[in-house]
Amino acid sequence: MIRFIAILLLSLAFTANAVPVVTRYRSPKNPERRVREKTTLIVLHTTEAPAKGSLRHLSERGECHYCVTEDGTVYQIVDRYRVAFHAGTSMWNGKPDVDEFSVGIECVGYHDKTMPLAQLLAIRELVKELQKIYSIPDKCVVTHSQVAYGEPNRWQKKKHRGRKRCGMLFAMPSVRRILGLKERQKSDPDVKARRLVVGDKLLSNVLYGKTDTMRRAYDSVKLSSGQGKTVATPPPKRPTASFSYVPQTIRELRALGFESIGSVSKDSLPYKIAGDDWNAPDTFYTIRSRVIPGNVLNDKHVEDGMNVWRKSKR
Repeated sequence: MIRFIAILLLSLAFTANAVPVVTRYRSPKNPERRVREKTTLIVLHTTEAPAKGSLRHLSERGECHYCVTEDGTVYQIVDRYRVAFHAGTSMWNGKPDVDEFSVGIECVGYHDKTMPLAQLLAIRELVKELQKIYSIPDKCVVTHSQVAYGEPNRWQKKKHRGRKRCGMLFAMPSVRRILGLKERQKSDPDVKARRLVVGDKLLSNVLYGKTDTMRRAYDSVKLSSGQGKTVATPPPKRPTASFSYVPQTIRELRALGFESIGSVSKDSLPYKIAGDDWNAPDTFYTIRSRVIPGNVLNDKHVEDGMNVWRKSKR
């Protein structure tokens, strides 16, 4: 009992968040969830669904501690010192039920698609805060796909790693660099100990091998620190790869140093506003919340009211 009270007091001491959080979707399950006795992992998930439905579902069931949306908003779902049911059938280093010793962060997006920089930087700050609170090293920030496992079935006769690819991109070096994580797990301890077998070779190569499908999208992104906060800037030269990173929102364009230089009309066409750069990959057009790179814009579909964005020269 004394130990439980000590844990509770320690947890409550950290309820104030350095990272701003929104409690609109705070789960009604909070009061019935017990306090964790230990926290040794941070588990990153991908929702595999849009924000609105995901937030509602996660809140109703209390299935994570935080959810980070595309614009970088951090929602608190379950108190971080309580148990959230985010990991499902899971094991890490011989210990089952990862919910009992981890914090779960859901990130709106998909395991095999890029995420906006604003979102990744918000995840970075949240992870840094949790690492500091619980003394968690970089290599213990893992993905759901690393801890989830599957029971024997018609396709796999043994317990196996590879039940899902949730959060897979967060194991890739290019993404971990943006998250400020210098180390990652070198191998699966449960596969190594033969408690599980590999059930998804591609996933295994992403988690522990050299496969990094996000490299071309993120390797050109440069990070710098300003006033205690990490910011990201695009490369100084125009990207030439077709997979180069594309900002997702107007807010992110501004955060990356872009500014609107004009609005398209019949008397002010793109080439008059941006000159020869009107269709460059680092010129962007916005209309109805969409962000369109210049090298993707079809000149037959230029619309009145489109705002033209270029990198600020200040």
